[in-house]
Amino acid sequence: MSSTQEPMTQPHGAAPRRGPLRAGDRVQLTDEKRRMNTITLTLGGTFHTHKGLLAHDDLIGQTEGVVVENTSGHRYQVLRPLLKDFVLSMPRGAAVVYPKDAAQIVTMGDIYPGARVVEAGVGSGALSISLLRAVGDAGTLHSIERREEFAEIARGNVETIFGGPHPAWDISIGDYQDVVVQTEEPGSVDRVVLDMLAPWECVEATATVLAPGGVWINYVATVTQLSRTAEAIRADGRFTEPEAWESMVRGWHLEGLAVRPDHRMVAHTGFLMTCRRLADDAVGIPGQKRVKNTEFATEDIEAWTKGNDPEQWNGPGLGERGVSVRKLRRAAKDAKSMKQRGSFRDENGNGMDPDDFPEIESADDEN
Repeated sequence: MSSTQEPMTQPHGAAPRRGPLRAGDRVQLTDEKRRMNTITLTLGGTFHTHKGLLAHDDLIGQTEGVVVENTSGHRYQVLRPLLKDFVLSMPRGAAVVYPKDAAQIVTMGDIYPGARVVEAGVGSGALSISLLRAVGDAGTLHSIERREEFAEIARGNVETIFGGPHPAWDISIGDYQDVVVQTEEPGSVDRVVLDMLAPWECVEATATVLAPGGVWINYVATVTQLSRTAEAIRADGRFTEPEAWESMVRGWHLEGLAVRPDHRMVAHTGFLMTCRRLADDAVGIPGQKRVKNTEFATEDIEAWTKGNDPEQWNGPGLGERGVSVRKLRRAAKDAKSMKQRGSFRDENGNGMDPDDFPEIESADDEN
């Protein structure tokens, strides 16, 4: 950058990720046996284990990636958590969208800087974080969630990782089909991302707000959801032929000559399906293969809906575990606490005195 140019404003959430470690930062401590602990740095705080103490003040001001010793000589690598680490350890009410699926959604859904995106089924905010990173400060993400408890958890998690409210994010409470047509102009949305039980009920609303050429991406857990959504999209006629896939991730063991696949892997978490909005006067081109049977048999419908009762098509019916109100309240409290602990910095990312936040418990209580 030349001396005549003004310095660029840092994108929102970038400052807390850069520079020396500060009070309020969450850091990962990895010991010599690869065991990991995540703590929030506080002035005067300590990290306790049966193998000694590590003072937070010995880390504050250090360069990220430093290796330190505790009072017993045990060493720790000190790094800020990556997005994947945060997502898998953050407070949650609903199951989170795994990093492997969030990455696929951002890439295959072509979520670009400045895009206008609507998502429904916010859950704990894991996917919202990835979408906000993709659209950037100049884009918009409108998240729609039916349950206020989930929205509170998501809000706390998003504000924790970005160091405060994100300027591109707006969250609404209600049903997607109702909220999106009330808040978004017809043909004004670039991308729609749905993570919900019955996406086939959202065809009309999505077709209304999605711009021609826009991408609709669905994340569903079961084959029955996938099939029913695909047939609803085909029957509507305003979208391209849907494409579906799933991703599986298998790590590898690396130790000298013993290089082999890990015994465990992240296998099926969900199916992804994309299609694109056609122009209003266009007639879609069907797939190359002629579909012999596009009607669902009676026995299929009865199996899916338990006697054609739509009320039976719910989370438990699809294998989802219920979440108690008590657990949701606890997760919301934890997410809010994390957000506040991550706020020990000013707008430039500089550390602030945690004594200004007496309502926050010491980080030692977490460990």
